[in-house]
Amino acid sequence: MRNIDEHTITAAVLERMAGCENARLKEVMSALVRHLHDFAREVKLTEAEWAAGIEFLTATGQKCDAQRQEFILLSDTLGLSMLTVAMNHAKSPQATEATVFGPFHVANAPQLPLGGDISAGAVGEPLFVQAMVRGRDGEPIADAVVDVWEADAEGFYDVQRPGDHLQGRAVLRTNAEGRLWFRGVAPVAYPIPTDGPVGAMLRATRRHPWRPAHVHFMVQAPGYETLITHVFREGDPYLDSDAVFGVRSSLIGNFAAHAPGRAPDGSVQDGPFHTLDFAFVLEPSGG
Repeated sequence: MRNIDEHTITAAVLERMAGCENARLKEVMSALVRHLHDFAREVKLTEAEWAAGIEFLTATGQKCDAQRQEFILLSDTLGLSMLTVAMNHAKSPQATEATVFGPFHVANAPQLPLGGDISAGAVGEPLFVQAMVRGRDGEPIADAVVDVWEADAEGFYDVQRPGDHLQGRAVLRTNAEGRLWFRGVAPVAYPIPTDGPVGAMLRATRRHPWRPAHVHFMVQAPGYETLITHVFREGDPYLDSDAVFGVRSSLIGNFAAHAPGRAPDGSVQDGPFHTLDFAFVLEPSGG
């Protein structure tokens, strides 16, 4: 096809993909081209704006490394991550809702026994978590693998600090009654990283970078869908304006504050501490 103009270019690109044998790839790429072209026409995209967009995406890629995934951060702040979660994880009313994965998970976190301290020296007031993992019909799920990670009291994850010392994360397994318990640090609200192109986008659009206080959980068990979720801290000022749109009312937990004294694990705490009780309900595989 010759003499392509702004009205015929979309059909020309789609025609070039007509021979794609992967039906799903063809569907996705065709829709991407149509919407991308329609976007450019709708906003009357200038060449300077196109170049700025290319520079932004290039900078986003250059900011990524083994500890930082700026593209996930971009997806999160544009609401795309939560949109994808919502579309792909519709659950029964009894099941715990899913939310965004986030960019700070680390594979192969330390495995700890029940009652272990996941903080590994991370700063913060002690938090004692007791949780239950059960199925939709109330059955306890034994030996479920529970991956936990959180930021410290200064709002940083371990991977945001120099060195490779893991803190605030661990993998535990539920007991025969589907229960688990561990010690961590009380979560605080924190800003997502703003020293890269995503931060520049937030500033340009007059958006704040704050996430409400939360603890991340990933729960896996044979016969059940994997659950990726958070438990948010009740009363946090950013619950209604989470920078990544991840808050669900059902995921807000009571991080109860306690004066110095005896903690749930029997230890005596010289300073304030917190407790959280929460139940995770998994959806059976296949609905």
